[in-house]
Amino acid sequence: MYAVQIIALAAIVYLLVRIINDYRRGRIDWYGFVSWLMIFGIFAVIAVFPVRISLEIKGLLGLGRGLDALFVVSIGLIFLLMFQLYVEIDRTKREITELTRKVAIELEEINERLKKLEER
Repeated sequence: MYAVQIIALAAIVYLLVRIINDYRRGRIDWYGFVSWLMIFGIFAVIAVFPVRISLEIKGLLGLGRGLDALFVVSIGLIFLLMFQLYVEIDRTKREITELTRKVAIELEEINERLKKLEER
């Protein structure tokens, strides 16, 4: 096993511990916890068997070199994660907009009630 594999596995173990702690503290939900566990599991398998996996991916995708296959798959996964983040951010922005509108309407109603009470 090469030094870079040991470093990668150590980093993955550290990140797994952080994800477990974040889940226990309620910072991430079950879906996020399982998703990150699967991603880090895949990374661990790639770190342990990089040549074999890159050759398998190379054969499936028909690329010239195994490293090219890993880069292509990595870029694809990064785009998927970015899309997921975009969807989550967009959903959060919509929720914030809706809540802001509700608060503004309620604040206006409260101000109108205060004006009526002050007039009496």
